[in-house]
Amino acid sequence: MGNNSRRIPTGVPDFDSIIKGGLPEGSVVLLIEDPGAGNREFVYTSAFKLALVKERPEYGTYYLGNYCDFSALPDRICYITFSRPKEDILRQIADSFDPDFHAVLSRKLKFKDFSANFFKSSIVPPSWTGADSGKLFAGSPDENMLESLIEFLDENSNNSMVIIDSLTDLIANDMVEFSDLVSMLKGIQRVSKRWNGIIYVLMTQGIVDNRQEQILIDSVDGVLRFEWTKYLKSSKRQRYLYIDKFMSLLAHLDKERIARFPTMVTASSGMVVVNMEMIR
Repeated sequence: MGNNSRRIPTGVPDFDSIIKGGLPEGSVVLLIEDPGAGNREFVYTSAFKLALVKERPEYGTYYLGNYCDFSALPDRICYITFSRPKEDILRQIADSFDPDFHAVLSRKLKFKDFSANFFKSSIVPPSWTGADSGKLFAGSPDENMLESLIEFLDENSNNSMVIIDSLTDLIANDMVEFSDLVSMLKGIQRVSKRWNGIIYVLMTQGIVDNRQEQILIDSVDGVLRFEWTKYLKSSKRQRYLYIDKFMSLLAHLDKERIARFPTMVTASSGMVVVNMEMIR
């Protein structure tokens, strides 16, 4: 990517201000979360704000802050799913955020749904997955899922933000070998430098053992981890965002700024970094 690679904003302005404007273009980023700790809220926030500013540049500074390189905004935003239909994702967005989120994302997200293929060897009937309804994005039970995913990425990832939801589904699917999954990630990580976009890969923490998780971490450019932390002597919980791995970010951060980032999610702004806490 070189020293002059552009930074694609995450859509979380306080975070972007610390990481010098965003994540380097061409990056494959693994977002690992404790259940409910924020990786989906992060990508929904990013997709909404980048899509809105691409459509309405006059809102750029308000939504993305003063550190954004507006020339680095992706041309399109693709959302890939294996077990969740488009309608479910948009309903979740509508229930969680202000109406602008749903309005923008329902217009701007390009969905690819591999549900028909994902469930083809399961007890789930085709009528539940859309395989027998002729839906445009339902996929085909005859497709090889990883090959079809690679084909879709090859056709759509140039100058794009791509959200893969999720690696957890692929790991849990008996039709997908772990070694094939690793090879695919390594291939995506290699070719993404030509695509000049950003690829977010979602995964649930604890779905694989420590050795397998490290293999997956070694197959991507960066890892953002979302965790819950409990307060001592309290029932309160706090979401935290950590930069687990990102050589091109950590190498340029001041030692004093290597930290964990407390986050919150609001209906109007999506994910917000509250402040920064030092890791001791």
